[in-house]
Amino acid sequence: MAALGWLSPRRRPATARSVLAGEAAAEAARKTSRQLELLDRTLAEAEPRIEFPVRGDVHAAAFFDLDNTVMQGAALFHFGRGLYKRKFFQRRELARFAWQQTWFRLAGVEDPEHMQDARESALSIVKGHRVSELMTIGEEIYDEYMAGRIWPGTRALAQAHLDAGQKVWLVTAAPVETATIIARRLGLTGALGTVAESVDGVYTGRLVGEPLHGPAKAEAVRALAAAEGLDLDRCAAYSDSHNDIPMLSLVGHPYAINPDTKLRRYAKEREWRLRDYRTGRKAAKVGIPAAAGVGALAGGTAAAVALHRRRR
Repeated sequence: MAALGWLSPRRRPATARSVLAGEAAAEAARKTSRQLELLDRTLAEAEPRIEFPVRGDVHAAAFFDLDNTVMQGAALFHFGRGLYKRKFFQRRELARFAWQQTWFRLAGVEDPEHMQDARESALSIVKGHRVSELMTIGEEIYDEYMAGRIWPGTRALAQAHLDAGQKVWLVTAAPVETATIIARRLGLTGALGTVAESVDGVYTGRLVGEPLHGPAKAEAVRALAAAEGLDLDRCAAYSDSHNDIPMLSLVGHPYAINPDTKLRRYAKEREWRLRDYRTGRKAAKVGIPAAAGVGALAGGTAAAVALHRRRR
């Protein structure tokens, strides 16, 4: 066994030279640490870090798209899911809803025909119902299907603006009533959304103007900024879709959040800031929402109301 003694470390008493080396190393480490602290302090004083959002800047605000930016999926589809549960339309009509929601989650982009079909269908279903009734139902639907789909990362960005004393608005093609409920539940300032016509508190089945989509969002933000006395160069906007490039281009601080392929490319070319809160390698590379299609049958809504409208 003595031959194996070389495998065991031998304790050797510390010599005066090794003690001196250890003390010198410790002192050098402490000295280097103090020098680095001093250097960091000098650099910070020479080039102060620009805080964003700027606290107390009352002429700045933030504008957030809703679908796939603040919330996973489309608010209109989740709303339709709640209407289905309340028997606003029949079970056999759910299949097409599921397809359109699945397509939205797989592609990560809004299909204009799908979205238009969904809006027209939703209008036909709510026609004749009171606004107050749909608002009450909307509160319940938020708790059932939407609250658990808020992106924590985007929510934190919105809260940073609120903490800085700035107003934060949702800007979405979803019905303004639904958008307002979501904004209030998240503690945001308010919402810009598509306005459905009502007479004496009853939906007529028509829109006021057109859906708040694409360039219409930019016009809404421009109008609100003028009314609120905001400086758009100091404002921020957040979206996942290339359809919102007009809105993003309007402000001084555009962010691409969970961007689709076109917006990701556009944002990189212009050195816009990007944030991707989706999980999975594919989502980060090509802008496709991870776990696409999961729960689509339950979450899809647009097609079912489309069939309801057409059969009428």
